[in-house]
This record gives sequence, structure tokens and C-alpha cells, in this order.
Amino acid sequence: QVQLVESGGGLVQAGGSLRLSCIASGSSRSINAMGWYRQAPGKQRELVAEVITTGGSTNYAASVKGRFTISRDNAKNTVYLQMNSLKPEDTAVYYCRAVSFSGYPSWGQGTQVTVSS
Repeated sequence: QVQLVESGGGLVQAGGSLRLSCIASGSSRSINAMGWYRQAPGKQRELVAEVITTGGSTNYAASVKGRFTISRDNAKNTVYLQMNSLKPEDTAVYYCRAVSFSGYPSWGQGTQVTVSS
């Protein structure tokens, strides 16, 4: 099994920045991809960014492309999400996700990001 622990959420003013971290433990060597999802009240959970372990290719939601950057440290089993130019509409609970090579997902507990006007 893979356990995921997120950190770095908080309250920030519009235009500010936050850096989220997610540390994977357990069967971390079986992880094919890691990424970030978010869910705002009354809305469905959506993909924010993802990075593939082999090759390092990345995917971003159109709404965050150019503002957010996902990065990884495979040696530390850690993925980061650098969030710049934050907007109130970025307010949500952000979840770390890891996917095994067999396609099995693991989820973190979530961390709250609140962007004020």
C-alpha cells in the first residue's frame, strides 16, 4: 500500500503563492504517476496537475497552466505543487494522488487552500 501525506496549504491573498508537498511511503516504488486534484464545495473533484514517474511528462488543467508547476523528487518519493498568482477561484481542498503501475489509486487526506480577495 501507498500512504500519502500532504502539507503546505493555508490562507493566502489573491496574487500570492503557496507550495504544496506530498510525501509517499509504503510501496512507493510501484508508483507510476503522482498528481494533485482539488475539490471546491458543491463541485466535482478535478485534476490540477500530474507527473509521470517514468519520463517525467506532466499534465495541467487549463485553468492553472502557466501559474502552477508540478515537480518531483523520486529519491524522496515527494511531489510538489508550486502555486503562483493565486486566485479566489483556486480555493479548494487539494488532494495528492498516486497511481500504481496496475492503475490502483491512493489518496492523501487533503489540505485546504483558501485564497482571499
